[in-house]
Amino acid sequence: MSRREHWERVYETKDAASVSWFTPHVERSLAALRTFAPRGGALIDVGGGASTLVDDLLALGGWTVSVLDLSGAALAVARGRLGERERDVTWLVGDVTKVALPAATFDVWHDRAVLHFLTEAADREAYARQAAHAVKIGGHAVTSTFAPDGPLRCSGLDVVRYDAAAVARLLGNGFALRDEWREVHRTPSGSEQAFMGCVLERVEA
Repeated sequence: MSRREHWERVYETKDAASVSWFTPHVERSLAALRTFAPRGGALIDVGGGASTLVDDLLALGGWTVSVLDLSGAALAVARGRLGERERDVTWLVGDVTKVALPAATFDVWHDRAVLHFLTEAADREAYARQAAHAVKIGGHAVTSTFAPDGPLRCSGLDVVRYDAAAVARLLGNGFALRDEWREVHRTPSGSEQAFMGCVLERVEA
């Protein structure tokens, strides 16, 4: 089964609020955005799917939002929830490692829980190239993954766990680590998962 088929099946068979990564609001990411991008700007939510981040950004104002996900079914959840406001968002169905993205366009590259699913080195390298291509100088990557003591698998898939230094090494010298944090995510079923979050600034091409 391809990655796209996997995630389509997840969102076609499960309620979006029941999946283990669900959170009503992506509070830690929002806090990072208030600190590092207080005036808003252009943001791409990588693997945003059914996440409520887009709702909160539209409510705040000042943001031009694109949401990228492998699963059209996941995006349909968010679009249906937003109603008429969905027209204010650019929706992209595609694989972050392959999709065509505009160059030097985004002030923020946001990724909560996508990178850790890229278990092949070639996919991780492609992810890093995409971030370097799409984020403008002075922009930021806000990335959240399973921490070194986080789960080994999620949604039936193997994952790669990270600390902030590992994410910085992956994205390369064009990005500089500006912040990092640890977060314990409580799943809808009540279990706890250790996450690591970080902010990296795009400092050079």
